[in-house]
Amino acid sequence: MKLKEYLKVEAAADLSRSEVGRLGTAIIFIVGVIIYTGMKFAHLDQSFMLIAAAVIGAYMALNIGANDVANNVGPAVGSFAMTMTMAIAIAAIFEAAGAIIAGGDVVSTVKKGIIDPADIANPDVFVWVMMGALLGAAIWLNVATWLGAPVSTTHSIVGGVMGAGIAAAGWDIVNWDAMAKIASSWVISPVTGGVIAAGSLYFLKKTVFFKPDPLAAAQRVVPLMIGIMGWAFTTYIALKGVKHLIKVSFPAAVIAGLVVGILIYLIVRPMIRRAAPGLPNNRDGVNKLFTMPLIFAAALLSFAHGANDVANSVGPLAGIVDVLSEGDGGAKVAIPLWVMVIGAIGISVGLALFGPKLIRTVGSEITELDRSRAFCIALAAAITVIVASQLGMPISSTHVALGGVFGVGFLREFLEQRVGRVVEDVLHRHEGDPHFDDVEEVLRTFQNAPPEDKQRILDDLKAMGPEAVISAAQRKELQKALKRQLVKRSSLFKIASAWIITVPISAIVAAIFYFALRGMMLP
Repeated sequence: MKLKEYLKVEAAADLSRSEVGRLGTAIIFIVGVIIYTGMKFAHLDQSFMLIAAAVIGAYMALNIGANDVANNVGPAVGSFAMTMTMAIAIAAIFEAAGAIIAGGDVVSTVKKGIIDPADIANPDVFVWVMMGALLGAAIWLNVATWLGAPVSTTHSIVGGVMGAGIAAAGWDIVNWDAMAKIASSWVISPVTGGVIAAGSLYFLKKTVFFKPDPLAAAQRVVPLMIGIMGWAFTTYIALKGVKHLIKVSFPAAVIAGLVVGILIYLIVRPMIRRAAPGLPNNRDGVNKLFTMPLIFAAALLSFAHGANDVANSVGPLAGIVDVLSEGDGGAKVAIPLWVMVIGAIGISVGLALFGPKLIRTVGSEITELDRSRAFCIALAAAITVIVASQLGMPISSTHVALGGVFGVGFLREFLEQRVGRVVEDVLHRHEGDPHFDDVEEVLRTFQNAPPEDKQRILDDLKAMGPEAVISAAQRKELQKALKRQLVKRSSLFKIASAWIITVPISAIVAAIFYFALRGMMLP
């Protein structure tokens, strides 16, 4: 066997071993859930149903960790503010902490009021509906992760509940007004997140990166931006992250956030002034100032996500436990601590084993991110949730974060094309002048420069006056370079398509599993 062929076989074997290792670890977690649930509910007549439901809930939690958590840490990893290992550790710790500490004692078994549990009078049918909903949502999340498409956990479970509910009791069981609001969030969430992220980045560009001395400008602007982030995240955590521990009104959350934001500004400003002299006076130097804020943002986003989405995602499992423990399976049930722990541990395991693929997708495969862009995305996520909470808009945190990623990418494209129109105008006015070599050198430098440096080169071209000359061929080459796409359209179409089909696909799969469970359980 040739050496090259041998190395290919070895590489394939290494990949196979790693896949088997991840799958084996996931199976060990599932087996642990089976053993614990079997011991805890051995006295119940339908303990096998509880064990099956717990396994499905654990499988759902693994898929949430593999898919949904990437949105919280992906931009920080893509901008190299933290390593993949560090991101996984931070997200796992804070997701679990958010779920267990602030996940709440009561959870809606039917998310967003999609169906009315009162319309399902038979407790056995209710159990089959909830199990079908969980399994349908989990399988779709698994497929989406395999395809590399970040999707909404909430929308997956909503689709699962809707599909299984329709299969059990017909179309009239669905609250179609609530479904219409969820459908509207497919547009509202990414657009709002994208606009806020792009606006924040444009503000940074105008006030810092386009200035002749960016580091000096950063000493004035960056503390203000970090203070705004402190305000946004304090308000965000008060409204969404600890709402089950303590009720905080919107005005109180905003005031608390403002106080924290001012304190952070006063603390950070002298720190940045001391750090600035040791940094290069360019974009890289300014980006280093955003490293610690990004790490804190990833941790806080993970905590809030754990406090909200984990509980919502294991809500159907809580409903099943309530019914099989002789409850009534109502719209609101007490959620046992062990159910929340399964969700928290499952998310951490799923993130560690299968999360890196989606983290890479969010962090680097959609558009190129640096730390200032990642900072704007994190800031947009917090501000969007605050605004949506006050206005009562349906918002998906997944869609908001990815909308922010696309927003900063499209802003970069817009700025490059705008600069290109200015250059075309300058070059057109100076055609026919003799200094070809000088202009060619400037344009080659321009072509290879990052977007922020192009504005300075434009100023140099204008300063050359009538001496600037360029040929038609070079003008076409420059125009082609300026029109290059900074957002990968393939990623945009893949993710948008996955968002659109999440609810119907989850619904169809959940309905299929409901009928399968019903067929197995009926005499």
